[in-house]
Amino acid sequence: MTAATAMTRWPLWARMTAAALLGAVAGLGLAPYGQWPLALAGWILLPGLLALGESRGRAAAMGWAFAAGYFANGLMWIVEPFLVDVQRHGWMAPFALVFLAGGLALFWAAAFWAAHRAGRDWMQRGLLLVPSLALAEFGRAYLLTGFPWAAPAQALVDSPMLPLLAWLGPHGLGLLVTGACICLGLWAMGGRGGGRLLLVGPALLVVGLTLAAWQMQAPVDSTGRIVRVIQPNAPQDQKWDPEMVPVFFRRQLELTAEGPRPDLVIWPESAIAPVHEQAAPWYEAIAQAAGGAQVALGIRRYDGRLYNALVRLDGDGLASDVYDKHHLVPFGEYIPLGGLAKRLGIRGLAAEDGDGYSAGPGPALMDFGPLGRALPLICYEAVFPQDVNGAPGRADFLLQVTNDAWFGQRVGPYQHLAQARMRAVEQGLPMLRAANTGISAIIDPHGRILDSLALGRAGYAQAALPAPLPATPYARSGDWPWLIVALLLLGAGLSLRIVKQDRDSD
Repeated sequence: MTAATAMTRWPLWARMTAAALLGAVAGLGLAPYGQWPLALAGWILLPGLLALGESRGRAAAMGWAFAAGYFANGLMWIVEPFLVDVQRHGWMAPFALVFLAGGLALFWAAAFWAAHRAGRDWMQRGLLLVPSLALAEFGRAYLLTGFPWAAPAQALVDSPMLPLLAWLGPHGLGLLVTGACICLGLWAMGGRGGGRLLLVGPALLVVGLTLAAWQMQAPVDSTGRIVRVIQPNAPQDQKWDPEMVPVFFRRQLELTAEGPRPDLVIWPESAIAPVHEQAAPWYEAIAQAAGGAQVALGIRRYDGRLYNALVRLDGDGLASDVYDKHHLVPFGEYIPLGGLAKRLGIRGLAAEDGDGYSAGPGPALMDFGPLGRALPLICYEAVFPQDVNGAPGRADFLLQVTNDAWFGQRVGPYQHLAQARMRAVEQGLPMLRAANTGISAIIDPHGRILDSLALGRAGYAQAALPAPLPATPYARSGDWPWLIVALLLLGAGLSLRIVKQDRDSD
């Protein structure tokens, strides 16, 4: 008796438990573990899990369990923001993980349900699972403001397949690799006929494309301009303490002034205490420390509404450009129906009022003169490839300021850095990343880290700014071609089902 045959005799709860454990193991492909072969192994088992669901509902339950285990492992950092102020928010921590992992898993449950519903046998259902999962990931990335964290492509950041992001983007890479794994799983499940050998084809395609992508990587030149990213290491529970605010400000001034003067210094998100409109004396001190270099820093801005902003200071300390964050964190920077939430005493974690922050108008470019134009990204915005692709023009580099002190010291900051590397590869642009407590890094257009500062340390990372590469195929096309491919695959699978039904009826 095979293991699969034995599992069909298990009660549903036991099968779901096994599926959840397999999903959690597959989640070890994500940073900081980087065990991407385990992610591939988990995806190879997906058609077997689908086959263990004798009905549509049970198939959906198996898909939900696998995804819940995967997301629970990958998103365990979500409890950390609620522990910064335990008395106020600590009670929410377990609910946050359970509801987020379970809620995101509903997308995969829907994919399993649809594949089982549309297919007539285990082979058809397995093949239909490929586009169904791809469409589920599109839904997760775009619906309800989107949350593509822990996407399949993110589990491949430490794999040889990373360069494929420049060609396929995260959705294309996820579709190709999960599809290849599902086909391998179907091949392992058996079946008759020469067509079975075709199931190995997608895996060979992945290998061939990976080798080609490595061969076609263009060399990265240097601009010769020195950039520095500052990491003050201000714990979140101390960051706004009136006694500690001047300590952290002086630390950032010292890190800015230390050593030979760079061409650009970047401070992290919400780097100083005053709002932008009251920060002129602080800007003067920053400019003096920078010795004439340009400085970019995160700051709050208030003009009747509160914004999470990034400003560019010229050599005289004048704020010559301001960007307002436009993709805000739900329940973090704002609360849906904030006025009602305020009356109920519910507030966003990073906001000072029930209404929270207001959103800026959208992606924008910031001109840094001889260094070129930057696309500013504040914290969470680097998670969304579609936002980066939505810039009004081609940038010369990506600039992320973030405060990952909210994410603790274990999983979240490493995964956030991994996604910054993904954006660099997708666009063929260097990424400059200043994080309050880490991980600050200077990343080249191939996703390689040129210099970085470890989590939980104060200091700076510095390197020559890499030159941008030409726009990648993904930067030119975006996600929509892969949505069309997924829909075409789904349509082809349904057509084959109809043709087979007609033949059987004859």
